[in-house]
Amino acid sequence: MPQTKKERAIFAFITVLITVHAYVFYSLYVINGNTLMTVSGKTSVINAIHSLGGVYMFGRYLPIYVVVLVELCFAYICEMLIGQPFSFKMASKNFDIKKTDSITFETAIITSTVAIMVPLMSFIAAWLYYPYYMGFNIFTLLANWLKLICFNFPFAYFTQLFFIQPFVRQLFKTILKRK
Repeated sequence: MPQTKKERAIFAFITVLITVHAYVFYSLYVINGNTLMTVSGKTSVINAIHSLGGVYMFGRYLPIYVVVLVELCFAYICEMLIGQPFSFKMASKNFDIKKTDSITFETAIITSTVAIMVPLMSFIAAWLYYPYYMGFNIFTLLANWLKLICFNFPFAYFTQLFFIQPFVRQLFKTILKRK
């Protein structure tokens, strides 16, 4: 596990870099793929995105790389300021780091991070992808936020627990040459 501030920043960046790409793929292809193809009349998601002029964000269509960069910035800031510090505190409240085996403690941290980051990033996404062309309604925003939490939580939990975090931790151990 990362121990210094610099190590935590690098660990968070690697995690966020992988996670944001996974979420953009999940959001565009799995959740919204059929809608994008129906609206554009195209037979593939990538062609649908290109024909629409990009991905709808901030009330306009933007290229996918802009969407990734915007989400990467938000996710990294949220992870560094809120996700990392509070997830460690939450895990430490329930488990003694000295008495608990490392896998259990790491699982508690991952679960806590997901519990913090999914509602937070879903709220940000509800603002970023809000259908501003329809006018603003707080109830629509809240409904979109809850919908995003319901879509994102299972995906986040399983990808973080079984794929992303084990990969990032192994990569980090290899880079730092730790056991």
